[in-house]
Amino acid sequence: MSAAPPPSHPVAAPAAQRADVPRSPRLDGVPEFLPPPTDDVQSDHFDLLDPDQIVKTIVRIEARIADRFPNAGLRRVCRKLHSISLIAGERSTSFGRPILWLRAVVWTLVIGVALSLLATVALLAKPTTESLGIIDFIQVLEAGINDVVLIGAALLFLTTLENRIKRHRVLAAIHELRAMAHIIDMHQLNKDPERILHPELILMEPNGQDRRLSAFDLCRYLDYCSEMLSLIGKVAALYVQRFDDATALSAVNEVENLCSGLSRKIWQKIMIIEAALPKSSDAPPG
Repeated sequence: MSAAPPPSHPVAAPAAQRADVPRSPRLDGVPEFLPPPTDDVQSDHFDLLDPDQIVKTIVRIEARIADRFPNAGLRRVCRKLHSISLIAGERSTSFGRPILWLRAVVWTLVIGVALSLLATVALLAKPTTESLGIIDFIQVLEAGINDVVLIGAALLFLTTLENRIKRHRVLAAIHELRAMAHIIDMHQLNKDPERILHPELILMEPNGQDRRLSAFDLCRYLDYCSEMLSLIGKVAALYVQRFDDATALSAVNEVENLCSGLSRKIWQKIMIIEAALPKSSDAPPG
């Protein structure tokens, strides 16, 4: 006997052929990306720099420097950068917060000047029996124009006083970071790749320090310098993320360009060392 054929079941049509399944529009050859999960990190966490994360990164770099170079001056520089980053968040918040007492004083003066002007205009508008001649009218008009110009300049000075005070504080903080960048550059200045490629040069310098570092340690030292320069740029950007001022933003861009230029010089040294040494996969971490 032949076996009975299996019962036939209706096969469900694929989703592409069913009319009750909505399809998202897509172009030919373009993959259809799934939406991000709802429990993913919120996008507002990436709108501003987080000063706490910057501090944690500097702490990790300081720990790495302490593990490999416990007595190096670069560790003290990193510790100083750590102390600056601890107050950078508070500074950034203060730069974006209004100075209430100063605004109260400024607006009090502005209102007082405005009331004085209105009182003067009211007195001049009163009808008088005396008629002004053309010469007297020109003199009064000239004096009025001078007063308006001087009062306008005074009001402009008062209304921009708060912004100039904040700008002065931001520039002072940025100047501190600029000095830190040059100090880091001084620390990497004498880390010459030629001392690895030609060790006999150390013995040829009677007045030079004995800086006998292995190739890997020298690369690590230069890498730490580059990372610290990058973090200096992040701390500088932290100062202006809540303070919209063209002069302060230009100063931050100058610090970032300085750090980028110094970092490129450091990475040129690292590339020279790595190109001259054989590849090795058993390098220690850190």
